[in-house]
Amino acid sequence: MTSPALGKHCDHAAVGVLISSPNGQFLVFERVRPPTGLAPVAGHLDQHGTPEQAARDEVREEVGLTVTHLDLLLEQWQPNPCPRTPTGPVGHQWQVFQAQVTGALRPSPREVRAPRWLHPDQLQRCALRTAAYAQGHLSDTEFTQTPGLEPVWCRFLHTLQIISLPPDILMQIGALL
Repeated sequence: MTSPALGKHCDHAAVGVLISSPNGQFLVFERVRPPTGLAPVAGHLDQHGTPEQAARDEVREEVGLTVTHLDLLLEQWQPNPCPRTPTGPVGHQWQVFQAQVTGALRPSPREVRAPRWLHPDQLQRCALRTAAYAQGHLSDTEFTQTPGLEPVWCRFLHTLQIISLPPDILMQIGALL
């Protein structure tokens, strides 16, 4: 089966969307397609027009929720690879938003596996699992079976002070990109 990403060219522009619950948990899930790891909603800017529209559309497409308000939290280039046809440098200019949403969670079976709400301390443990993988303490199979955070999200969540990782660990995780 051919991945829908194959044949598309990477636009090097991506959005990420943090959705939190009233009790401080964050919505994350495993992606059906690579990269391996737990992550919030994310996607390419593509034909969405603006980053804000891309964020709204990705939330609706991936988890079936409707965005009622967006706040831009950070803009950052990350050298994360893409399964799409490469053009130019490897990586994406990210815009990460915090979203307020409404509706019932309806994950897309084409894109989302095992959605869950995690507190920051649970996200920290997931980041430490990614660190263990980056340090060679976990095999590819072990990380795929029980993933930590996607490497790019370790950096974002650290920058946003949701998790905390030492600089040397962040560099090791960055080497996974």
